[in-house]
Amino acid sequence: MALLQDLIQQIDDPALRERILQETNKLVKQKKFGLVFEEHLPECTPLYDVPIRVGSKVARKIGYVSDIYTVLKTEGSAVLCDRRETHEQVTFQRDEIVAIAEFGEPIYPTLRPLDYVENAPDSDLWHTLIEADNYHALQLLEYLYAEKVDCIYIDPPYNTGAKDWKYNNDYVDSTDAYRHSKWLSMMEKRLKLAKKLLNPEDSVLIVTIDEKEYLHLGCLLEEIFSEAEVQMVSSVINPKGSARTGRFSRVDEYLFFVFLGKSEVYPCESDMLREVNEDKRSVRWAGLMRNGEGSTRGRIPSLFYPIFIDKTTGKFHSVGEPLKPEQDRKTVICPEGTIAMFPVSGSGQELQWRLYPPSFLNYLEKGYIRFGKRNKNGTRSVSYLQDGMIKKIENGQIIVTGRNPEGDLELEYADSLGTKKPATIWNSVSHSASEHGSSFIKNVLPGRKFTYPKSLYAVHDAIRFITKEKKDAIIVDFFAGSGTTLHAVNLLNAEDNGHRRCIMVTNNEVSADESKALLKQGIKPGDEEWNKLGIARHVTWPRTVCSIEGHDINNNSLKGNYIGCDIPMSDGFKANAAFFKLFFLDKTSVALGRQFKELLPVLWMKGGAIGKCPTVDEGDLPNMLILPINKMAILIDEIYYPEFDEQIALYPEIQTVFIVTDSEPAYREMIRNYNGKDCYQLYRDYLDNFRINTGR
Repeated sequence: MALLQDLIQQIDDPALRERILQETNKLVKQKKFGLVFEEHLPECTPLYDVPIRVGSKVARKIGYVSDIYTVLKTEGSAVLCDRRETHEQVTFQRDEIVAIAEFGEPIYPTLRPLDYVENAPDSDLWHTLIEADNYHALQLLEYLYAEKVDCIYIDPPYNTGAKDWKYNNDYVDSTDAYRHSKWLSMMEKRLKLAKKLLNPEDSVLIVTIDEKEYLHLGCLLEEIFSEAEVQMVSSVINPKGSARTGRFSRVDEYLFFVFLGKSEVYPCESDMLREVNEDKRSVRWAGLMRNGEGSTRGRIPSLFYPIFIDKTTGKFHSVGEPLKPEQDRKTVICPEGTIAMFPVSGSGQELQWRLYPPSFLNYLEKGYIRFGKRNKNGTRSVSYLQDGMIKKIENGQIIVTGRNPEGDLELEYADSLGTKKPATIWNSVSHSASEHGSSFIKNVLPGRKFTYPKSLYAVHDAIRFITKEKKDAIIVDFFAGSGTTLHAVNLLNAEDNGHRRCIMVTNNEVSADESKALLKQGIKPGDEEWNKLGIARHVTWPRTVCSIEGHDINNNSLKGNYIGCDIPMSDGFKANAAFFKLFFLDKTSVALGRQFKELLPVLWMKGGAIGKCPTVDEGDLPNMLILPINKMAILIDEIYYPEFDEQIALYPEIQTVFIVTDSEPAYREMIRNYNGKDCYQLYRDYLDNFRINTGR
């Protein structure tokens, strides 16, 4: 298009030139350039818990969820429906159909508690797992944590052509001519919502992918996060390789890191390309003299100093002071019986040593410095130990064996693992998905299948590089799968006493094979027998409980230690987690304040998910809830505001305040003294948010 416009500029007739430019600009606005993909039928979500009434939109439990019917009449178990596409009237049995929500419709979600695990009763840190379609869960999370999330890690379906994901309740396989555009359409909707969760000033999105969609995903990320910096990492996750006839054996996958604002990668003890392994790495020495661009004497004068060598023995004698910038090195007075060595190249150019004098002497004492053979002029080459032979690694220290300057005595010394920026190629044994993903699932959940789980340590490292210095980070994963992300966050917290909080979202689908077997038995989606085998309840939550408590699903203690930190798996983690199912509320009932009990888990999460999620007993609601353990308070009946205000004053730790009132002026008056606290008007705040979400 740019070339076409350049050619148009060469037209002599100004009127014709302008007219053609106008028409060309119209075409530019109509045509999408860059990533182009088909728009598809809006996604629909089955709502198994929503009652079916006259006027409800429904679909068959078995079949295309986008084949929509409207309920005309109900009579006992029979439901008369009108098919949207053909207006054909069909009668179904109530257990054959399910209510649905279409993409873009106003939704009023909340959370229903299913279970919890509490292994740290004295801690106010609670993780959460939400069983839900992730698009609707993301809408809820936008209400709860807009621009508050520090890191999102997702491992979406790779669209391999196998039955690894569904669009509108139907598997997308290799025969689907639109599988790439369906995948992009699905991802675009979710990434746009995910962007609203991330802190624009300092946060990172991490997305894993393989070669099937990495080009498309990269373009999509550039388009949605145009203001961010995007980097791609190659990670070896299958060292054995995946053999393909006539093609290279694939051993890796990719991770896209999307850096927003001032976010950065924190240094770590390994660059990931050359892994620190006990007893597997040789000593590596480097020349002490710096060379290359920026290595001249004048750039850092304090790195230009003499090293004195005994003329007779050739042994090291001492180190002199750095020379002043204008001082000629030939004027330096050497101690008696010594000669001076300077960092001077073979061509005579004055350069720099890599270590300052105090560091040089420190390295020398520890055996980090080595001298080479004597030259004709009596000097010796000098090198320093970049890497020693790793003897063992413990408590963030490497115990290294090296030698003293003369090489006649072996030394053992401890040194920190150091700080390096990770490279864009990760080659770590611990990232093998087979040993530390599949095998781990088999050990924790014997007899339960989950295909292609991530290595715990691969996820741990990815998150660690981003949140190493953010020990209170909020981390979200809305393609939670087997629950590796929450497990990795717990491990990271255990290593550095962190307080990071993880929110996971996953659906409760069963595998294709299990689906066939269940249908043969007459068991349908939404039935309790079906739900028990869904991923959230059969894999994700059990793994979360077992990893926190330190045992498998048969209550046998887990064996072995976590790699790199020697924490016994049987110890579990000092952590707590709550398990919820997302379901939908009636808008009118919410507006009238009839569903406060159902909304309480959402209010708890909006208040920071601090402490165990509170509950309200059946019966009449109290006038207020003062919850210092949860650092939140709720005024349910506004006429009791004076007493409520007195209670707030007694508990300064309360940070989140909810006030139920229909009056905006009254709400503003009631919160006037609550500076520094997060205040919300119920139920207006909740309803307004999801009305705004419509069609976004």
